[in-house]
Amino acid sequence: MWLQGKRLVIIGGTTGLGLSAAQAFVKEGAHIVVVGRDADNIKKAGEKIPHCKALIGDASQPTTAEQAIRTCIETWGGFDGLYHVAGGSGRRYGDGPLHELTLDGWNQTLNLNLTSLMLSNQAAVRAFLASGTAGSILNMGSVLGFSPSPEYFVTHAYAAAKSAVIGFTRSLAARYAAQNIRVNVIAPALVETPMAQRAAGDEKILSFIRTKQPLDGGRIGTPSDLDGAAVYFMSDYARFTTGQVLAVDGGWDVSEGQIPAQP
Repeated sequence: MWLQGKRLVIIGGTTGLGLSAAQAFVKEGAHIVVVGRDADNIKKAGEKIPHCKALIGDASQPTTAEQAIRTCIETWGGFDGLYHVAGGSGRRYGDGPLHELTLDGWNQTLNLNLTSLMLSNQAAVRAFLASGTAGSILNMGSVLGFSPSPEYFVTHAYAAAKSAVIGFTRSLAARYAAQNIRVNVIAPALVETPMAQRAAGDEKILSFIRTKQPLDGGRIGTPSDLDGAAVYFMSDYARFTTGQVLAVDGGWDVSEGQIPAQP
């Protein structure tokens, strides 16, 4: 019960990585508030997960995280940590390699992955400072923020946003360490989520992944692969850890990856 008594907020906690983390957090003793954009997913999360309050909201709106934290305090009697998962691919907006990248693709991708994270982190820090309590913030990064893949994963706005998450997180960690506010990053590689459907359905990419993510048979990750790290960062076992970037990537960052031969 690593999270016994913790009151936690997950922004983007109703599908994929966030939903898996929500279930893991509750299993470890936490009471949680999850935020998502889809009403059906909100309903399912609220019904499926005990000790969970589910809210609908857009992470890129300034009041969403504030409301979630306020709900956490009112419902569970306090606020101990924030896990920001919300984000995603900007391909549908025009993200891609630089020579094809549209301005709308750039702006939308940064808003989705960076501005939303800034707003949730800001709300969390303000809440911790107002209450004078310690707290933990965990941000969702990506290996693409520091370990690019030029053949199959070429979305330059997304890479820029995830790289910025690291710089932003470490800067916050430095500024607020004296207040016992910890801020860290978890950086996955390819994980089986709704965002990964394009890659998961492409045999060439799957062949590449077998050598790029060679652990455990060379597979796509599952959301539960990240749960242990997330639980650690939100727990008191991480009370002396801040400003760190942990890649949970099946070996992506230390593996060359073989491009399949073209027919």
